[in-house]
Amino acid sequence: MTIAMVFPGQGSQSLGMQAGLAAAHAVVGETYAEASDILGYDLWQLVQGGPAEKLDQTVVTQPAMLTAGVAAWRAWQSAGGSEPQQMAGHSLGEYTALVAAGAVSFGDALEVVKRRAELMQGALPDGAGGMAAVIGLDDQAVAAACREAAAGQVCEPVNFNAPGQVVIAGHRAAIERAVTIAIQAGARRAIALQVSVPSHSSLMREAGEALEDSLAAADFRMPAVTVLSACDAEPYRDGDDIRPRLSRQVYSAVHWVETTRAMLAAGASRFIECGPGRVLAGLSRRIDKATPVASIDDVDGLARALEG
Repeated sequence: MTIAMVFPGQGSQSLGMQAGLAAAHAVVGETYAEASDILGYDLWQLVQGGPAEKLDQTVVTQPAMLTAGVAAWRAWQSAGGSEPQQMAGHSLGEYTALVAAGAVSFGDALEVVKRRAELMQGALPDGAGGMAAVIGLDDQAVAAACREAAAGQVCEPVNFNAPGQVVIAGHRAAIERAVTIAIQAGARRAIALQVSVPSHSSLMREAGEALEDSLAAADFRMPAVTVLSACDAEPYRDGDDIRPRLSRQVYSAVHWVETTRAMLAAGASRFIECGPGRVLAGLSRRIDKATPVASIDDVDGLARALEG
């Protein structure tokens, strides 16, 4: 069986996540302690006790999700899980995949992600940006709705998550217009997301370019396992290839459908989502119903993944 390990990004966080996993696997708590030393605050206490509004702030969510993904990966390893043949991450999850593949240390990745979150949060005034999920329209219809809604502002498809499921991002007013247009065009649902940062839109270009200094300071090297970038569904290569692509990733669309299909074409026969939530497992099922999926989001999930 050829395993493709996939790592979730921002949006899969929740208060109390990984509590059971930490009780069963010491390496989970150790990972959070390592992160807390780098971040300068008790990440585990925040993740477990909140407040939820703080956990949902981009500057906290991104380091928390990287840490959670690495913790789940280490729990998988400590439990004797098989080595995957391919890896990919959704948005922020690409950093987790690169850590798991040995392309960068957890500490270096966390430093970059901390700066990434700060730059993205500071790219626009509070409330100026927005995102929305559009369900039940094809990619071309969503793009057309964005063009009609833009009216001189930014409104773009940014996450091609599954057939008929696209996330858009840009200026908040334009996103609100696009939601109305998408519903009129026949979308089953089009709902604004509770985020303040229009991730992966062109509004993040300056943030992505400003991240180059932090990326240059990190030690990136050739991944020991094939890691695909979800921006173009192509494998990462050496460190000099990784850095510019992670910079562009901040303001480039996530092509998750293409990435999943590329892993399938390369022989993936099972997907394992490594981290909180089951978002990517659900997307995998929508993209290809025949390939088994599992989620390492708790103790039971890890056991099922190991059994498979």
